[in-house]
This record gives sequence, C-alpha cells and structure tokens, in this order.
Amino acid sequence: MNKKLLAVAVAGALALPGVALAQSSVTISGFLKMGIDNVKLSNTPKNPSSESRVQDDSSRIIFNVREDLGSGLAAIAQIDWRVTPDTGTDAVSGNNHVGLQSKSWGRFFIGRQDLHYFGRESDLTAKGSLKADSISLLAFAGGGGTPIAGATRTTNVMHYTTPNWGGFYAVVAYSTNPTAAEADIGSGARKGRAWNIAPTLAGSNYQIGYSYWSQKADGAGAGSDQRGDRLFGSYKWGGFKVGLAWDKSKIKTGATGVTTSNRTAWSIPASYSWGAHEIHGHYTKARDDKATVAQDGAKMLAIAYAYNLSKRTSMALTYAKITNDAGAFYQPFTSTGALGNAASAAAPGEDPRILAATLRHAF
Repeated sequence: MNKKLLAVAVAGALALPGVALAQSSVTISGFLKMGIDNVKLSNTPKNPSSESRVQDDSSRIIFNVREDLGSGLAAIAQIDWRVTPDTGTDAVSGNNHVGLQSKSWGRFFIGRQDLHYFGRESDLTAKGSLKADSISLLAFAGGGGTPIAGATRTTNVMHYTTPNWGGFYAVVAYSTNPTAAEADIGSGARKGRAWNIAPTLAGSNYQIGYSYWSQKADGAGAGSDQRGDRLFGSYKWGGFKVGLAWDKSKIKTGATGVTTSNRTAWSIPASYSWGAHEIHGHYTKARDDKATVAQDGAKMLAIAYAYNLSKRTSMALTYAKITNDAGAFYQPFTSTGALGNAASAAAPGEDPRILAATLRHAF
C-alpha cells in the first residue's frame, strides 16, 4: 500500500464511531508581577539604612498537562517555571509534579510541592507585595532564623489529595528527604523524612483547616527535627473577609533530642473589596520562644490597597513593618533570599519596613 492510500485508510479508521486517538492537553498560565520597593531598617548602625530597588515578586509560567485515560481517570503533570524579569534569571523551582487523578479516589502525584507553611487565610500578597506576607512570622522559629517546612517547596514528595466530600478534603504527603536529594547509601547518617497531614472543611463563605508537619532531615545536625501545628479559618460576608491563623512550631537537635525552639504565633487577617478596589491587612505576632532566654518575639503590621485595571491586570501599594524584640531578627518574607538582597537582613533588634508599588498581569 502506498503512502497516499495508507493516509486515507488511517483517516477513515479514525472517523469511525468509537475510534479515537488519545491526546494530552496543555494549558499555559501564570503571572508576571514586579515591584518598586523601598526597604528600610530601624534601630541599626548600618549606613545607609535603606535602599530602593526594582524587584520581582514571584513571577511564574505554569504548564499543566492532562490526558484523559478513560473511566474517570486522567494523567496529570505540571511544570512551574519561576522567572525573574528584573535580573533575567529563571529556574524550574516551583510546584512540579507528575501523577494521576480520579473523581472517585482523588489525586496522587510525585514531585516538589508547597506543604504546611502557607496556611494563613490572608489574601494580601495575591496582588500586594509578597514581602508583606504574614508567614514572615508564622513560618519561622528560633527568633526568626529557622524556616518551618523550608518556608518553600518541599522536595522528594509523594502527595495524595482525597476527593471532596461535601466541602471536606484532606492532603496526606510524605517526603523521602525534605531538604535535598536523598544520599543515604553508605553515608553513615540517619535517613531523612517528612510528613504533612492537612484536613480542610470549606463552604461558600467559610473555611477551616489544620496542618500537621513532622520533619527529620538527613543526618542529625542541629535543628534537623521539626514539629509544626497550624490552625486556620476565615469567614466571608459581602465584600468583607476576616480570618485567624495560629501556629506552634518546635525544633529539636537531631543528635540529642534537645528542644532548641518552642514558639507560638498568631495572625488576624482582614479584607474588604468593592468594585475594582481591594483593601487587605493583617496583624501578626510571634511570641517569645519558650526554649530560649532571649526576648525574641516580634509583631508585624501590613496593609495593601489594590486596584483592578481588568480581570487580569492590577496594581497595588503595600506597607509592612516588623518590630523585633532585642533578640529577634524576623525578616519580610523573601526579602533576603532569591527575591531580595541579603545585605538588607535584620540583625537582632533591628526593625525592617517595606514600601512597595506592585504591578501584576495574569494570563
């Protein structure tokens, strides 16, 4: 059979009832979000004590892949590509995974995923500056120096989400090493692992949830064992939304089991939206660490106004300030990491302040 006759035969076969060619669908989404920031430290000998900068605010391009396998089962995959337009760098450093999804039994995937640290019920940073996020305090312990659940994506994750039963669902996740690639064989060190269990009940105008975190990193160095408990909830009526988040985090030295940090924190977020306008704010407090002798608590106040130019484009003005006790050095979230400048890190007792004008376009 020549090529023309073969092509006609294939086309005819595909046109018959019940014959189909399975294909994957790819959806591209994400947002570009940039800010003009002014960062200032109070109670500091640093000179100068402030700087202005153009800053990426966690821009990303997300590729979602789905293939229907029949009987309600689908193959899924995601690549979350983080881009920084101000410096021209990029990395596949977001939530990346491959797995299966079913209406009857839920979703399972393996990869890299945000776990535990982010439940706080505040919507401020969706359009306002990410540096004003309440997890600046909620997701850190030890006076602000140790992130809980990495305060970022957890590596080496097996992740299961139950079906939604009348508004109730739960996440159960396990990591074979939450901080780096596995390197157990021949290492002579303890094997690492992490668990996250997070049930949530949500309705049309409310949400309440809990997240449990347990981590043991490879080896048994200082600060390698973590326990986190997070309760959160919110209620909406009309354009108003008010919430509450409470966090208790413990850190132990893996070699001896000695508790090096035992900190509680809480946050009250509130927001109001009308027409194209939104106002978001939160007051957050980290209490003195029970495992330390220093006065290392902190408080944070943040407020943002956002104006929606369209359904996809918004601009926002954000103010946030952290007031650290003499032994605390909590930082605005991401301000000293990949989206900031390490030179702006607060020393114990210094108080960071952020002013930001942010422009965001989603696609």
